Amino acid sequence: MAWETVIGLEIHVQLSTQSKIFSGSATTFGADPNTQASLVDLGMPGVLPVLNEDAIKKAITFGVAIDAKINQKSVFARKNYFYPDLPKGYQISQLDLPIVDVGHLDITLEDGTVKRVGVTRAHLEEDAGKSLHEDYHGMTGIDLNRAGTPLLEIVSEPDMRSAEEAIAYVKSVHALIQYLDISDGNMAEGSMRCDINISMRPKGQEEYGTRTETKNVNSFRFIEKAIRGEVIRQIDELEAGNRIRQETRLYDSAKDETRPMRSKEEANDYRYFPDPDLLPVITTDEYIQNLRDNLPELPDQKIERFQKEHELKEYDARVLAASKQLADYFETVVTTSSAKAKLAANWVTSELLGALNKAGKGIKDSPVSAEQLGGLLKRIADNTISGKIAKTVFEAMLNGEGSADDIIKAKDLKQETDTGAIEALVDEVIANNPAQVEQFLAAEKDKRKKLIGFFVGQIMKASKGKANPQQVNQLLGQKLK
Repeated sequence: MAWETVIGLEIHVQLSTQSKIFSGSATTFGADPNTQASLVDLGMPGVLPVLNEDAIKKAITFGVAIDAKINQKSVFARKNYFYPDLPKGYQISQLDLPIVDVGHLDITLEDGTVKRVGVTRAHLEEDAGKSLHEDYHGMTGIDLNRAGTPLLEIVSEPDMRSAEEAIAYVKSVHALIQYLDISDGNMAEGSMRCDINISMRPKGQEEYGTRTETKNVNSFRFIEKAIRGEVIRQIDELEAGNRIRQETRLYDSAKDETRPMRSKEEANDYRYFPDPDLLPVITTDEYIQNLRDNLPELPDQKIERFQKEHELKEYDARVLAASKQLADYFETVVTTSSAKAKLAANWVTSELLGALNKAGKGIKDSPVSAEQLGGLLKRIADNTISGKIAKTVFEAMLNGEGSADDIIKAKDLKQETDTGAIEALVDEVIANNPAQVEQFLAAEKDKRKKLIGFFVGQIMKASKGKANPQQVNQLLGQKLK
């Protein structure tokens, strides 16, 4: 039977506020356990939550960026459940009146196809603490530093039909929250986590199948693997005549498989009710319009500008605009190097990203700053070094040996541009290779370009790679004629 995959995602984004959503505690990552938890975060009797306006501002900013309806009256509710890292015995969240209502996000797939994914809602809530199971010898430690950190939960429609579409959507959300400066999106630190809802149905059937939810997956690669693995598992179950159980599952990256966590019935028993300690949030037309008018340049706008302003191909523009940090890096390289944008784009997307991927690093961890790379391209543009020598310099820069100028000087890599010196090398190579000269002169015009490469190679070898390639080719052409 031909099966169709149905995917909906719930993305939890940790908002980059200075303090928590209902208390003044700091939200700095990596602090010692339980050093950033106030009496409010600990759920002590008699304390009252006070709403952080910056969380509201960031949530609405996201809403207007995805062209969503903003509910001018939104209500916080208590979601009741008991878990060791939830001190109050309930989580403050939103149910019936979320701050952000229906919107959409357009994603671009690898083949250039654009697909619209609906966003059902995006609501504010507080994060829970963290249970620590390592190094406690059969016990569990509780760190409440994260308790009360503001989250924006972005719930999509079940509009995705493959792992490719799901990853494109997650990456689009990831880029958007960084461009909007509402979250750092650091998945390794838990700033963005994803719950994956998957069901299968026979192709052509409109009714959805029974879904499973895989919780808290925190990398693009793991999201893709979890989806592919769960799709295969569900198809195998269905084709064996078994029924899919509605349940919550976990992705085990070590075994590359999902496994059951708990069963999940249709009717939730969270007993939501409006939080009596928090008034409804009322936002005005003027407040929302001000945030809309002050949106920064968004990813699609930057892609369009890169194509027009820097004359880049759409593919290159999309790669460079995939993250705000990478886009900013590229534009700094262009500004500091005075080189053509195409040259800068090639170096950033090929040489730099290639080296970073090999080292398992992101752009923020690059050992070569944008200004340093710009300095290297400046030396290519002014013919101080050739493109080939530049790669040697770049390797040294990656190893922390200094700026391009320092390395060129220390290793004596400056390109030879003296016409007389290059002409002497050309004459010497021609004189030493009479057979190849005869072959060149006897060859048809369209084959000569290939044969001239031999002479170029000999001259570059004799000059230890320092001869200016353009001058070499020009002089060779003149001499061989």
